[in-house]
Amino acid sequence: MAGFEVLLTRGAERDLEDLYRYVEASNSTGRADALLDQLLEQAELLGELSERGHVPKELEGLGIRDYRQVLVGPYRVIYRVLEPRVYVYLIVDGRRDLRSLLERRLLGR
Repeated sequence: MAGFEVLLTRGAERDLEDLYRYVEASNSTGRADALLDQLLEQAELLGELSERGHVPKELEGLGIRDYRQVLVGPYRVIYRVLEPRVYVYLIVDGRRDLRSLLERRLLGR
């Protein structure tokens, strides 16, 4: 069975750029490069393993089960499967309070 195409939304691309700049400034370019590689690798794996993630608790509490997430260290990769594609919507630090961000970005509230 062929995998799904994985696409990053503009918001997810901005998230990656922001995370890269933050890690580069607070740690090193090498660490930022390694994190970017890890996050992109996990996003690409969703093309073959799209159902491996779980529903974010913030959305599940609202009765929304269309989105899933995988964790990469403290970071959350939040995506939705709309065959034949997987759309990555957010890549964020999971230590943040995400309910309002998820509602704004995913639900347009």
